[in-house]
Amino acid sequence: MALNLSTMQERPPYEGAARKLVLAFDVGTTYSGISYSILDPGEPPVICDVTRFPSTEHVGGNSKIPTIIYYDNDGIARAFGGEALQEAIIEKADEEEWVKAEWWKLHLRPKNMSSIHVRDEDIPLLPPLKTAVELLADFMKYLFQCVRTYIEESHANGRDMWQSFESDIDFVLSHPNGWEGAQQAQIRRAAVMAGLVPDTPEGQARIRLVTEGEASLHYCLGCKHTADAFKGDVGVMIIDAGGGTIDISSYYMTSSPPTIREIAPTECRLQGSIFITQRAEEHLEQKLLGSKFGSKEDIKQMKNEFDKTTKLRFSNPEEPSYIRFGTVRDKDPAFNIRSGQLKLPGSEVATLFEPSAEAIIAAVEDQRKAAAEPITGTTISETKEFRKDYIVECAERTTCDTVATEIVCYRGDSLNPQWADLEPAMFSNLCTVHADTSKVSKTLSPRRGFAGMQYYRQQFGIILKFGLTELEAQISWKEDDEEKRGPATVVFDHVVEAI
Repeated sequence: MALNLSTMQERPPYEGAARKLVLAFDVGTTYSGISYSILDPGEPPVICDVTRFPSTEHVGGNSKIPTIIYYDNDGIARAFGGEALQEAIIEKADEEEWVKAEWWKLHLRPKNMSSIHVRDEDIPLLPPLKTAVELLADFMKYLFQCVRTYIEESHANGRDMWQSFESDIDFVLSHPNGWEGAQQAQIRRAAVMAGLVPDTPEGQARIRLVTEGEASLHYCLGCKHTADAFKGDVGVMIIDAGGGTIDISSYYMTSSPPTIREIAPTECRLQGSIFITQRAEEHLEQKLLGSKFGSKEDIKQMKNEFDKTTKLRFSNPEEPSYIRFGTVRDKDPAFNIRSGQLKLPGSEVATLFEPSAEAIIAAVEDQRKAAAEPITGTTISETKEFRKDYIVECAERTTCDTVATEIVCYRGDSLNPQWADLEPAMFSNLCTVHADTSKVSKTLSPRRGFAGMQYYRQQFGIILKFGLTELEAQISWKEDDEEKRGPATVVFDHVVEAI
């Protein structure tokens, strides 16, 4: 990936012929947010945040909402975001046995990610008969409703303005660095299920996927507090320590010409802040064995309080931390519980952070090594193409109207893998490229082969572009010695949804 630094720091005017609305959804593991831009021809884009959501006066700041959904027993979503944390909703959910869905984004993760410590059973279960893609669709539909309300209420003639945009809105959807084509396909399917775009090539063209590393880079370039770091010939590492994942990206800035390029493979570690809370819950269960405050309900309350306050305040392992969970009458001195709060040694709390801190340090070191070593492979830019030519022979011309070819992925450490049988577990089918070759087959003339049998020979090329966030493909053929190209579809065959 290569970007022009001067145009990033000073956004160029929008070159479109008509006004356009672009919405950006950041669906995080724990919190989510929305930004948008109304593009006016000839004017530099201005990015705005949605700063008002239902029932979020005291939740996560004004620009984000908890990534939480409540479902009733019929699988119908009943509450989202800040609404799901209201006392009345919690009471009703308990009375009617609704299911609370949180951290569900992690069910979409690639199973090949470096996450031995994370198992499906470590993540809260999905609601019965619901898939993670369906939850993502429901949540994006809710975000769409929120941004519509915000724009209609915040802009002059907002309702008329929204109606003028509604049928042709572009969407930017972010995802962790480590997510691959299968997860990108799930995001696109969820966007269709949510009603954001129709399930057509034109509808899919209105969606742009971006990694969280790329999104962080764009934010830093536009933020006055960090833009000064992007000057001269210098390398910059961006660490996005989120709720579920830790995303790390490294870039190099050149002053002449002013560009930014990626200099190391992005890193994604499943050691975000929710795993600190998860370790705290496990620690409390063991620590309070035998205490009258060791019940499941008390532990749950302590875990929630740890997540909201204790975890955020911790800064010094030499000082004790406190988890408030009860009234001043609640005490169990044998377990360091007095006046409704549990006292924890700072050293114990520090151990809860250590795996996440160690993951960040390890990822940073890996980035440094990868960036410092000479490039031994191929530097991929947005325009770099990889091509493989094919020859197909068939008895009937009509059987040449479509082609499909598998793309095999290698996930090992070798820089030049040659033999699949040496590391069979490291090779897998990543996707299948499908293309309409009817235009090629129309140019074919019959040939004669063995025993005079008639056949057709078709020659074409499959072109892959890896430099963008998503893998793109084209088909190439020749007519009268002139190269022609057409679109090809990338289908990820092994999309496994968590249920």
